[in-house]
Amino acid sequence: MSDTIIRVENLSKKYILRHKEESYKTFRGAITGAGKSLVNAFNPRGKKEANSGKEEFWALKDVSFEVKQGDRVAIIGRNGAGKSTLLKILSRITAPTNGSIRIKGRVASLLEVGTGFHPELTGRENIFLNGAILGMSKVEIQRKFDEIVAFAEVEKFLDTPVKRYSSGMYVRLAFAVAAHLEPEILIVDEVLAVGDAQFQRKCLGKMEDVGKEGRTVLFVSHNMATVTSLCQRGIWLVSGQVNMDGDAEQVTSKYLTCGAEHSGDVVLNNSNKLLQRFYFKRVSLLNSDKNITSNFDIRKPIRIHLEYSVTQTIKDLEISIQVDNYSGITIFTTNRSSSISSTISKGNYISEIEIPALFLVSGTYTLEIAAHIPNVEILCQYKSLITFEIEETGSHMAMYKDNDFGVVLANIPWKEKCLTI
Repeated sequence: MSDTIIRVENLSKKYILRHKEESYKTFRGAITGAGKSLVNAFNPRGKKEANSGKEEFWALKDVSFEVKQGDRVAIIGRNGAGKSTLLKILSRITAPTNGSIRIKGRVASLLEVGTGFHPELTGRENIFLNGAILGMSKVEIQRKFDEIVAFAEVEKFLDTPVKRYSSGMYVRLAFAVAAHLEPEILIVDEVLAVGDAQFQRKCLGKMEDVGKEGRTVLFVSHNMATVTSLCQRGIWLVSGQVNMDGDAEQVTSKYLTCGAEHSGDVVLNNSNKLLQRFYFKRVSLLNSDKNITSNFDIRKPIRIHLEYSVTQTIKDLEISIQVDNYSGITIFTTNRSSSISSTISKGNYISEIEIPALFLVSGTYTLEIAAHIPNVEILCQYKSLITFEIEETGSHMAMYKDNDFGVVLANIPWKEKCLTI
């Protein structure tokens, strides 16, 4: 018998978007509307135009793939790519417009805070309800009950209606139920981001254990480091279609560099400059010879050159530069306020930072820049703006190339003395 547990063939999902007209009326608008109604009564084409407030939107279009038993598969893509729609169809929450899915085994889903829980029932009652929905007997649920409660860390609130739970408590219990009631397929969306960092690590460990037990995990996340550590395979969706399907590290690497500039120089187009208090004009990467490039010698420094404009004085301004590696791990973030006053006056500015030589290991990196007032407002942000490469040309770790020895070259001095015997 085939070990394929999920088969998706030409799956499509269409939504109808309705664009409402303004709800308030003016005297002029009423007169104009009456005139249009009169014209439409004698003009069949006018009736067609009256329905122009509807628009078709294909959230998924001809998606096909197979998942084997025990696979841990990441579904990645930008916001609006169709990830959540796909998981809802696989979880039988919504029906497809076209295509088919075949699933063997029980599916436990954690897609949104509150999915599958009845708010008026207690935590204890919801555990048994969810188990029954999955087709488990009361004896089977009782066997797992203590393990679920211990994992979720909600012992004190077990007999409290879940509508009184915080979002974090809700997610902890929902994940514990979904992961422990032995589904053949576990589907988890970005909802884990609600929990704290310690619980997220706990959940990722449990999902890894589920995969090792021969069960299947489908996981949506925007954190590529988590994706590559948990999943062996990645499916990258773009505008509702499969753009790439393969090894998780290769897929995430392509995803992170997609749309990024490779020349080492980006001139940013700001069409509404007059409406902005702050805008970036240009970002450039320069080597030690002050030439613009996207390829660097590991033994030489990298200069990041920013040009930006301020149209009025801004208090508490923060400009941030973030560097991520090909796995999506943030290597460092540096902030303007660490060196310069946080108040900036009207004018055109040039800033430059230098990444020291023998700091980043060889590999591919992406650059993100942002201007913001911390915890108040994001003025401007560009993710995956520039991609650059660092070439291994003879660092002190060159002999270990292709081995994972970290994300930075830590050139830390050692002290040693010999003790006589």
